[in-house]
Amino acid sequence: MSSVIAQTRFSVLDRSRTREGRTNAEALRDTVELARELEELGYHRVWVSEHHGVPGVAGSAPTVLAAAVASATRTIRVGTGGVMLPNHQPLVVAEQFGVLESLFPGRVDMGLGRSVGFTDGVRRALGRDKGDAEDFAAQIQELLGWFRGTSPTGVHARPAEGLTVPPFVLAMGEGAGIAARAGLPMVIGDLRNREKMQRGIDHYRASFRPSFWASEPYVVISGTVAVAATPEEARRLLVPEAWSMAHSRTHGTFPPLPPAERIEALTMSDKERGFYEGGLAGHIAGTEDQVAHELETVLKETGAQEVLVTTSTYDRAALVESYRGLARIVTA
Repeated sequence: MSSVIAQTRFSVLDRSRTREGRTNAEALRDTVELARELEELGYHRVWVSEHHGVPGVAGSAPTVLAAAVASATRTIRVGTGGVMLPNHQPLVVAEQFGVLESLFPGRVDMGLGRSVGFTDGVRRALGRDKGDAEDFAAQIQELLGWFRGTSPTGVHARPAEGLTVPPFVLAMGEGAGIAARAGLPMVIGDLRNREKMQRGIDHYRASFRPSFWASEPYVVISGTVAVAATPEEARRLLVPEAWSMAHSRTHGTFPPLPPAERIEALTMSDKERGFYEGGLAGHIAGTEDQVAHELETVLKETGAQEVLVTTSTYDRAALVESYRGLARIVTA
């Protein structure tokens, strides 16, 4: 194993993707079971996500799901990738993470994003609009103030005040600058657009201001990594998510993941085919040797301290085997 891989932490974000013919409850239990497997394999942390009103994603309440994951594991760090802060009052978010940290001390992470809903209908249901994302930087400062006990309201966030829950900023668009100015660790993707990702990392490092939460920049790169016995098997792991994304771009809905063999038998329009092929491109996928080489390259380019793997697929057994293969690369 290369020294750069040996020095890097590897973690997983599981988005609780639903699968054709399976229930939301099964998707959530899959996430909890995967967390147990990841702990045994030595991964550093496992995160869960927040989506609202999306047919293909069961994870709508990340702090609740994180509690279930933490209860089912013993040592792996648990957190969110992320809580979409514009959807919530910062006091309530602080209270939720204060409860998590109190129950599972030293294991909880607070990943924060700025998205405000997948559709206009979801945003209306949440009582939010796109403009709320513009207040993200101020919302982060308000949230962190509840942990430090510095709120000008005179109110105290219990049990959050005085606790240290590591915050991370999910950097999409302006997120790199926000993370840098706040002096927080940054999660940036995706691996399919290396130039854009590198520009964000460079901007973050150049603009970073040390804070109570981090004395120096900390970069987590995120994206899909698929490991299998052959390049063809690794590519098949990517097929369900690529088709789901293509369907959402052409039909406006994000469906549950179908099995790869059904997708491969479909007749697609030129537009669908274009989105589908685009969805398959640029990921890190292949045999253990191929993936190790790609990871070494991207880690040397970015200088990232951590990789957050975000792979989703229909075949959960193959997904677990992919994570086993990646763990072998990391520990070789």
